[in-house]
Amino acid sequence: MEWGKRTAADLGRDMQSGRLNPVDLTEAFLDAAASHELAPRIFARLTPERARDEALAAATRAKDGRRRGPLDGVPISWKDLFDTAGTATEAGSALLAGRVPDTDAAVLANATAGGLICLGKTHMSELAFSGLGLNPVTATAPNIHDPQAVAGGSSSGAAASVAFGLAPAAIGSDTGGSVRVPAAWNDLVGLKTTHGRLPNAGTVPLCESLDTIGPIARSTEDCALLLAALEGRRAVDLSGSDLAGARIAVLDTVATEDLREEPAQAFQSALDRLAMTGAQLARLAFDPLHEMLAFSGMLLTAEAYAIWRDPITEAGSRMFPPIRQRFEAGRDVGAADYIAYLRRLGQIRAEWLALTAGFDAVVLPTAAILPPDAARLMQDDAYYATENLLALRNTRIANMLGLCALTLPTGTPSCGLMLMCPPLQEERLLRLGTAAERALGVV
Repeated sequence: MEWGKRTAADLGRDMQSGRLNPVDLTEAFLDAAASHELAPRIFARLTPERARDEALAAATRAKDGRRRGPLDGVPISWKDLFDTAGTATEAGSALLAGRVPDTDAAVLANATAGGLICLGKTHMSELAFSGLGLNPVTATAPNIHDPQAVAGGSSSGAAASVAFGLAPAAIGSDTGGSVRVPAAWNDLVGLKTTHGRLPNAGTVPLCESLDTIGPIARSTEDCALLLAALEGRRAVDLSGSDLAGARIAVLDTVATEDLREEPAQAFQSALDRLAMTGAQLARLAFDPLHEMLAFSGMLLTAEAYAIWRDPITEAGSRMFPPIRQRFEAGRDVGAADYIAYLRRLGQIRAEWLALTAGFDAVVLPTAAILPPDAARLMQDDAYYATENLLALRNTRIANMLGLCALTLPTGTPSCGLMLMCPPLQEERLLRLGTAAERALGVV
């Protein structure tokens, strides 16, 4: 399909000029999603009636010169944990089978008000609790480079819908890396927003103190426009962005340990290209990250188990066992330990912000590994545990520190470069990301 590999921003510009009709575009994506041989592993369900109604309204606005924004009339996919009125929202779990909300999630309502069209809901890791994207309960989304490998999670189908040309962009969630890992493994751009910047109302929770929402797309420009649509505001101006003179810290601590060969080579190559643009790179060590990552799992599992304890107690046998076991690990975290970890996390966050105050961004590999084989993950429990932890190790740093982060393709398949900025600095991050895209030569 000719439109399947274009950016959402480019499609929006064609609508603005009158070269493209939202109805034609939406029908093309609905047809592609219905006919593609891998679509059942990507989409949990399509929303054709809603999409057609929204496309017709967008076409009328465009004809009358009343477009609501640069993405008015562009269809996108939504991870199946965002409530969609009248459409099942099951978060990839049999625990929520048949759950049909009455109202849209807040971000979906904002996007719809801005003219974006809902194509449908995408598959995901069960209850968003895995960075791999393996889900035998519903479906395991394919990786763009190898359909037998996992797409990355938990926003697996979201990334696959874009990578396979079945949606111009997608909306996912990120608690420990669930936007950035699948984006990186499918050579896309993924934005993890600051916790609390976007409203989580109407979103199935995993860990409410860490859950964030973010877009997966083909360019930083798309992510900027989608963030604006999810907030209901004007997008940041990306023109004139430049890396010359930018101070970029290269995070050595933890993030560059135990890298597999391809991610290590891709990261060094990306750093070389950033330096060629005039970016000032400096190595940065921060030893408390080892401590933080060691207790981060206890914080996350304790809260996740508190949220899901009753459904798991009643019907946990319906879950994928490794996911159930991750939840149940939170049962044994004591209240005193939990509070002590939270207090220490606050101290580490303050130390980090003080240490990095003189830098424009911190850079690190998005993931230490390449996408694992789905069949082996199902057969080898030790392999599953090792790969799941390594998949999320680097991305989890931004979640625990409360930062915003952006992953960019490096040009090496399934290897991403991640930029991190302080809380609520998405505008700075997106401008730096735009310049980094040019330096990396991936747009």
